[in-house]
Amino acid sequence: MRVTMSVKSIRGLGLALSVWLLVSGCTTIKETATDLKTSISSLFGGTDENQTAEELATAGMDYYDEGEYKKAIDHFQRLKDIYPFSKYAMLAELKLGDAHYRIEQYDDAIFAYEEFEKLHPRNEAIPYVIYQIGRSYFDRVTTPDRDQNAARKALETFQRLIKQYPGDPYARSAADHIVACYKSLSGHDFGIGVFYYKSKHYKAALSRFRSVVTEYPDVGYHQPALEYIVRSEKKLAEESVPDKEAPDAPARGDEPGSG
Repeated sequence: MRVTMSVKSIRGLGLALSVWLLVSGCTTIKETATDLKTSISSLFGGTDENQTAEELATAGMDYYDEGEYKKAIDHFQRLKDIYPFSKYAMLAELKLGDAHYRIEQYDDAIFAYEEFEKLHPRNEAIPYVIYQIGRSYFDRVTTPDRDQNAARKALETFQRLIKQYPGDPYARSAADHIVACYKSLSGHDFGIGVFYYKSKHYKAALSRFRSVVTEYPDVGYHQPALEYIVRSEKKLAEESVPDKEAPDAPARGDEPGSG
């Protein structure tokens, strides 16, 4: 029994230290997550009605590590609601976003991350938070033929991350996602251009193909777009040339049957 209490005491100190590091901004979010994972144990006891902030944080992290994300969300949300000024509240704010993201509740994840950024704009976890906002948009991008609003939002977020924190590891990861966003957006415009071309709306098609070439880097659609630009311009030129084999319009009064 004495050994059990000693282990609990050590783990409790580990949780307190991890939260202090997150609050002070003296460690990276990755290190904080590692410290929390290794230091947080199972529930210390108590009912749902009288759990302390520390117990809610511990239970929330346990559920999170076990993949029980909905239960983790419940505990982190109650921690925020009951103990908004606790030293564990910041942990709950951040992990709420992570838990929602894990179960693909992307709107809720974005809301949680954006709230964290507003409340703690100088915290060292902010590059990670911005990256996760971008991922929450990016992971909703499906195929180029679908609506690309999520791709545009993801692109804007990743670009903001790189601009604000150019040397951060998360900024380097964002660069790869930016290429994927460009590919999805350019593929979307290219597909619309092809549709217009096949529908013989060559002017509209030309506009789309030109946007692929000028607005996006070469991510797979640059050369095909150039080829369609040539074809569209040729079709437009043909449309502007009058048909020489067509007979001249008859003068008024010379129509067949007149006179």
